[in-house]
Amino acid sequence: MYFRSSSVEIKSPREIEAMREVGRLAADTLTRVGRFIRPGITTEQINEFVHQDTLKKGARPAPLNYRGAGGDRPFPKSVCTSVNEVVCHGIPGPYVLKEGDIINVDITHIYKGFHGDTSATFYVGRNHAPEAIRVTEVARRCLQIGIEQVRPGARLGDIGAAIQAFAESQGCSVVRDFVGHGIGRKFHDEPKVSHVGERGKGLRLRPGMTFTIEPMINSGSWEVEILDDDWTAVTADGSLSAQFEHTVLVTETGVEVLTRRSEPLENSEIFEDYFAVAQ
Repeated sequence: MYFRSSSVEIKSPREIEAMREVGRLAADTLTRVGRFIRPGITTEQINEFVHQDTLKKGARPAPLNYRGAGGDRPFPKSVCTSVNEVVCHGIPGPYVLKEGDIINVDITHIYKGFHGDTSATFYVGRNHAPEAIRVTEVARRCLQIGIEQVRPGARLGDIGAAIQAFAESQGCSVVRDFVGHGIGRKFHDEPKVSHVGERGKGLRLRPGMTFTIEPMINSGSWEVEILDDDWTAVTADGSLSAQFEHTVLVTETGVEVLTRRSEPLENSEIFEDYFAVAQ
């Protein structure tokens, strides 16, 4: 049973608990992926790992055969792997990860009828160009800043405004073409959560709403292009792109991150004081 506010689901306590459960499972799979990332593996091997880990949990991989932005072509794999200039929806395949690459791994589980969606950008190896570190750490911080805006009575525009202001202050740009989204029994639902915006504008947040925040941050221009596979989005200027994502719940007093991890991400959370040092 759920209620709707301007076409946005307000989850019941039972549904919220189901969302917590699937969120924990997705977070655990992403944590395990972090241990697996290294030079020399293929993105297809990541797909196989995620697929098997998802099934072991009794869940299903939501991306597999999903029909969405790709029009008539279903997404052919169980996870999105987006390397370097790929913004999102990268299709796993024979590409071999190299020292210095960055890769976003985007995981969504379906468990007991509910979806849990989370992603992170990982460093491949230990030698990375300053641009790769900057865009990755800006994207990580943008997600944190976006989550900090979530509370009852806040507006969706507050999230986008805060993310945009920080990203642009760091010399990066925010992708406009893809947004966060409501999530629950549906993979993609209302509301649409833009990562640019104006404070005080947009839908007012209410307890029981669940949605993703998933800013895609480019080191160059925000424009993107879609490749001929109808899914893979790349930066129009060839610059690097990074993304982090959590599924969140608006609570009575603030926000709960439903895909929060129980331990740091290996090969990702390795620059704890990046902004303090950068200043």
